[in-house]
Parts: sequence; C-alpha cells; structure tokens
Amino acid sequence: MYQNAAATIPRIRARRTRFAYQPLCNFVKCKPFRIIDASFERSTVFSKRTEQGQGGPRFSMKLPGLTFLGTAAAVAFVLASAVPARAQSEDTGAPDRSRLTVGVGAATLPDYEGADKNNVTPGAVLIGKVANHDFFTRGTQLYVNLIPSRSGPGTNIELGVVGAARLERTSKVDNLQVRALGKIDTAWEAGGYVGISRTGVITSDYDTLTVRVAYVHDLSDVHDSYVVTPQVNYATPLSIRTLVSVGASADYVGKGYGRTYFAVTPAGSLASGLRTYSINDSGWKRYNLSAFVLQSLSGDLRRGFGLGAGVLYGRMLGKYKRSPIVSDVGDADQLAAAVGLTYTF
Repeated sequence: MYQNAAATIPRIRARRTRFAYQPLCNFVKCKPFRIIDASFERSTVFSKRTEQGQGGPRFSMKLPGLTFLGTAAAVAFVLASAVPARAQSEDTGAPDRSRLTVGVGAATLPDYEGADKNNVTPGAVLIGKVANHDFFTRGTQLYVNLIPSRSGPGTNIELGVVGAARLERTSKVDNLQVRALGKIDTAWEAGGYVGISRTGVITSDYDTLTVRVAYVHDLSDVHDSYVVTPQVNYATPLSIRTLVSVGASADYVGKGYGRTYFAVTPAGSLASGLRTYSINDSGWKRYNLSAFVLQSLSGDLRRGFGLGAGVLYGRMLGKYKRSPIVSDVGDADQLAAAVGLTYTF
C-alpha cells in the first residue's frame, strides 16, 4: 500500500536562508535539512548545526498542526501534533510519497461538553500519506486531502473530505442530572474542508501558518444539522529535537445541534430536575485556544519515538453557555490536557 516513488519526484534543493538561530551559524558551518508539517501539509527548511562543509543530505519529517474540534479532538491534539514521520529518503534525497505514523496517549477531558469535571480518556491517532495525498485523524474525525501536497517553502492549498463519528453523551456521564436526560445516539457526519498554508511568515523561513475551514453535516438524523469550524494554526521548530505550536478555533453550529445537545425538554426537566430550555436557531457554540510542545525521545524528530504534551482552553458561548447543563450544573470554561507517544514506520 505504501510505496516509494523517488524516481518520479525531482530532488528538491533546500535553500540556505537566515532563521531565528542564524547567529549560531556565524561560528559553525551549517547545512540545511527540511521539516515537513503534516497537518499543514507544508514543508519548511532550517539549518542543522554541523562541522562539515556545504551541502550534505536533506531530511524531512511530518509535524501536524494543532486544532481542537471540540473536546473530542483533545484526545488527539498531542498525538496528532507529536507524529514526526520521515517523508524523504536519506539515500536519494527524494520525498517519500507514502508513509504511516501511529500514536497512542491519554487526555483529561470534560465529562461532557460544558461539564465542570474531567475524566481521563485514552486515544489514538493515524497520520499518513498515500501517493502524496495526506490523511490524518483529529479526535473522531478523519481528514483526507484531495490535493497532492508539495514539498518546499511557499504556499499550499488544501481541499479535502471529512468523515466523523460524534460521540457526545453516547455513554454514561458522571453528572446524575445530565445522565437523567438520557443517552444520545452516535451522529455520523460527513463534509469537507478548505485551507491555505504559508511557510516562512514570522520567526524565520521555516515556521508555518495555516488557515482552514471545515464543514460537516449529520447523515444519521441524530442532530440533523451541521458544524462549521474555522481554524488557525502556527508552528515553529526550536531545534531538531523540539517543536512548539499554538492554535485557535471556533464552532458554529446549526439549530438542530443546539436542540439535541443543549436543550432541556419538559420531559427531560421532569426526569432530571433541570429547568426547561430551548434553542431554536444557529450560532457560535465555543472557541478554543491550544498550545503544545513536542520533544523527540530519539534525539531526532524525523524518526523513532516522540512525546508531546499540551493544553486546551475552551469557552462556551451565547445560548449554549446559558443552557442548564452548562450554567446550572456545568462550567462555561473547559480545560483539557493530554500526553501522547508516537512512532513512525
């Protein structure tokens, strides 16, 4: 399934340019190597300290961006962020067209969206590429880019499809009043996303800024509505061993979403003791701010094991914040943290 096609891809020459750590190169000779950002589908170049002369081999790795699409994605944010994958052959210098990285980890997440208590939840992630078409999981969502990703500094366009399983309150929650409202079936969703990313924007020629908008719609008649998620992500390498990233996102949901997950019917009020509450229109549900640090355990982010750790802060908004499951027995401020271990094949 995963095949190298180095012969079909011309060797990309890495440019020698200045970056945030250029003063170090005034005292030692430097040679370039390439880092590829998996989530942004971008590649960047920065210098590796060496005592050898000009030139030398060029390398690449995958570093997915950091975007939370609700609390479910918090499980995967470190995992997806801590997946360095070799995307270029050391022998030929040509990019690999196919690869696979897996990750496992755990996160502390709100009991339900809007809850005031957290639970520890395991999670897993897959990130890879087939014939230069990137794919990655984010929480319970799968993203597949229909446009082949290009290596090298510059601008890339994203256009892809999204499939998702929304598991919000599908199992027993700890809060007895919210539990009395009953379980909600899994919502199977599908949609797409568009985005644009640029390498070399702030700190150097090697950092990456990505703007993306995703849209999914329920296909299973659970909430029979949609979710639109604009996202902004920024990542910058500190060294061959360390990368940091920050991100922001928000969710705009349809009226069916609010009725399903945040309304309290008269029957639900009688069963739970919560006051009745109705939502009859669409609106902004929440925003998220996130940050993580990725550290290689093998001394090289391009291969072997990696360990990531990060945090998410989310804030419920408007009519969703005023729902009894949030304002009466929950909390509008949502906090999550996660750690994950990854390995690239």
